Amino acid sequence: MSSSLSILPSGNRFDIALSQHGLAPLQAARVTWLQVNLGKRCNQACHHCHVEAGPTRTESMDGATVDRLIDLMERSDGLELLDITGGAPELNPHFRRLVAAARGIGLRVIDRCNLTILSEPGQEDLADFLAEQGVDIVASLPCYLESNVDGQRGGGVFARSIEGLTRLNDLGYGRENSGLRLDLVYNPTGPFLPPAQDELEADYKAQLSKNHGLVFDSLITITNMPIARFRHALERDQKLADYERLLRESFNPATVPGLMCRSLISVSWDGRLFDCDFNQMLDLTSTGPPTLWDLSDLSALDHRSIGTAEHCFGCTAGAGSSCAGSLD
Repeated sequence: MSSSLSILPSGNRFDIALSQHGLAPLQAARVTWLQVNLGKRCNQACHHCHVEAGPTRTESMDGATVDRLIDLMERSDGLELLDITGGAPELNPHFRRLVAAARGIGLRVIDRCNLTILSEPGQEDLADFLAEQGVDIVASLPCYLESNVDGQRGGGVFARSIEGLTRLNDLGYGRENSGLRLDLVYNPTGPFLPPAQDELEADYKAQLSKNHGLVFDSLITITNMPIARFRHALERDQKLADYERLLRESFNPATVPGLMCRSLISVSWDGRLFDCDFNQMLDLTSTGPPTLWDLSDLSALDHRSIGTAEHCFGCTAGAGSSCAGSLD
């Protein structure tokens, strides 16, 4: 790590940082991970949300785009994982059809679930569906304390999240030898880096077991990106410059080989392609084919150059950050 990164010249400081550490510009390897944003509609409106999702958003992937996704998944031999996100992806009317198709192909499927969706009207059978399909659940729970969760996500969210976790545990999620994986996600509640993932996971497991009788597999720590709602909050509190400096000064070159953009392609609700979910929200399109309809299969996205910008320091700060957790 180097404090000199805080005084880099203007331009793409992330690429300059890579060069200073003897690292080549980012390039993808083989695409094995398809991350799909089904839309921006959500039953929550969290302060840190880089998607700026909420109950009033109307963006939603249509049936024709889902059909195209399924067709590409069937023709892409190297694909291993379908990672479904939103918004609350389960609110998309084609969510269950997409899940069933991917599982039928033999793909691992992740549902990035906010837990409160499990008790929304019309979703009462959602947990059963996910268990029947063998879907891995990555569930948002930014803290094991009620005050912190409700402060970030809204009043009553913690209690409904605990209710959702209890339901998932009852179905076998998070329990040894069940085959049903349940991971939790921690996001910092302010402009600081996540603590050590292993230590925080131990705290989560102890507190959730003691206070609520809950179990889960692993904790994923994700650094908040200085974009969208979180960026607006930083600007409002006059903390943006300090937070961006923290990310730059915490640059860790050891995290670069494991960056998720090397094996992932991100698909927006309207079928456009991006190097990662964060680039999608900043409208930084991929250097490869621009949409799903420009592909014959996902191999056309292998070995492409990856677009970078200032926010990329968020993935390489400290122990690193990805949708699968810390990198170093």
